[in-house]
Amino acid sequence: MITFPAELLPHLGHNLWHLFAVFLRVSAMVSLLPAFGERSIPARVKLGVAVAFTIIIMPAIPSADVLPKFPGMAGMIGVEILIGLLLGIGLRLFVFALQTAGSIAAQATSLSQILGGAATEPVPAMGYLLTLAGLALAMFLGLHVRAAQFMINSYMLFPIGVLPAAPDLSQWGVTQIASSFGLAFALAMPFVIASLIYNLALGVINRAMPQLMVAFVGAPAITFAGLFLLFAGTPLILSTWSDALFSFLQNPLGSVR
Repeated sequence: MITFPAELLPHLGHNLWHLFAVFLRVSAMVSLLPAFGERSIPARVKLGVAVAFTIIIMPAIPSADVLPKFPGMAGMIGVEILIGLLLGIGLRLFVFALQTAGSIAAQATSLSQILGGAATEPVPAMGYLLTLAGLALAMFLGLHVRAAQFMINSYMLFPIGVLPAAPDLSQWGVTQIASSFGLAFALAMPFVIASLIYNLALGVINRAMPQLMVAFVGAPAITFAGLFLLFAGTPLILSTWSDALFSFLQNPLGSVR
């Protein structure tokens, strides 16, 4: 039977509480983390990823002064889960930005119904393609390493057990949501401009030749233009998106550009 010296038991219990406190925030964040927190990822895999991140970053986190008493434990659990969810939502907004950009582009180029049921979520195929490519690019560029650094830096901004101020959180959330929609519209801007030019050209042609069925003539043109823009503009779109994502990972309190 293995026995521990009595003087080691308080240190062991304190380390276990510290591990538990770190796991709370990390697991909440991993559940919403891009690539790791997708709906297609099994819950067991997410749990394993959360445990791995916890083991990696725990030595770099200052020890928490939390006593194993119910009031302090309950407050710490609520605060850590809340902070993890808020930071995870901030990262999840970048995935929503790609999906929104794909939806805007698909609607603008009349490609919203092509392969509409191929994704696990109800988004157009163009949005699903951009999202899948963006997540693959983020993982290739070291998202797991940046995410670990982001989790470590989060304890400098929000120490363990310290609840952020509600006005600051509300302002930060509104700023991130507005910036996310701005980023989505900026990514879809080439498709919107092509749709505007297409509709203006159809209007001019229709006024010049009212007998011509301009819709039958223009539909193949806008479809080809949409696919060509998707082929030519995807590298620039994903590069802009990844720069914004990694900028947020370095400075989560700043706005998305």
